[in-house]
Amino acid sequence: MALCNQLTAQLERCFPGAVGLFARLDSKVAIAFLGRYPTSAAAAGLDAATLGAFLRRIGYSGRRPVAELLARLTVAPTSGISPLEQAGRAVCVASLLDAIQVLASRERELEAEIVERLEGHADRQVFVHLPKAGHGVRAARLLAEIGDVRARFPDEEALAALGGVAPVTRASGKTRTVGFGWACDKQLRDALINFADDSRHASPWAAKVYADALARTRRHPHAVRILARAWVRVIWRLWQDGTAYDPANHRGAVRLQATQA
Repeated sequence: MALCNQLTAQLERCFPGAVGLFARLDSKVAIAFLGRYPTSAAAAGLDAATLGAFLRRIGYSGRRPVAELLARLTVAPTSGISPLEQAGRAVCVASLLDAIQVLASRERELEAEIVERLEGHADRQVFVHLPKAGHGVRAARLLAEIGDVRARFPDEEALAALGGVAPVTRASGKTRTVGFGWACDKQLRDALINFADDSRHASPWAAKVYADALARTRRHPHAVRILARAWVRVIWRLWQDGTAYDPANHRGAVRLQATQA
């Protein structure tokens, strides 16, 4: 993220039209494009045929038509800097692109190592079958943050409290409010929230819990924390028993399915 921010800062000076041209600056197509056209001066002679041929060569998915991409480059403000500064900033752009690619390669290697270690862990089945957890980094992160020492969380409340997804009552005089505690294990909270937020796209039960919470709170972060708290009940039971998640054995999911039948 820091490297992409630095790259954005450079492009705002030497190639404003490239900022936001593609969805991600660290994507394959963006890196290839900026490697060929690092400044607005380098892209000054681009036409639809040349740009189209280049994008086909690098395997661009075509989510945005060539004409739209070219129009964005055409209407964007020029950098307004001297040729000498253009050349210097082109070097900076190239260096940042190299660093982003090296970091991406190391990240892929680390993810592969994490997945390999996850597959050999005795508790892998507890996490890999959770909706949207899979056999990758998300399941491994949940396992790493929750751990495998059952005595650490003797009940689900202990896990919810340390994970920052348990409601906390605050009272001052006659005022009483209920919210979520922020004095928690931030890494565990992030792992639970990340999983819960995406789980609603694969689990009808999670989607219903989230939708009901959103209707009450009208705030996405609050609704996701409520969903995370609901998932903690399920995860803790699976973790204690050492069993895999199965919607057919999840009473909440079964009841929801019955009402929709």
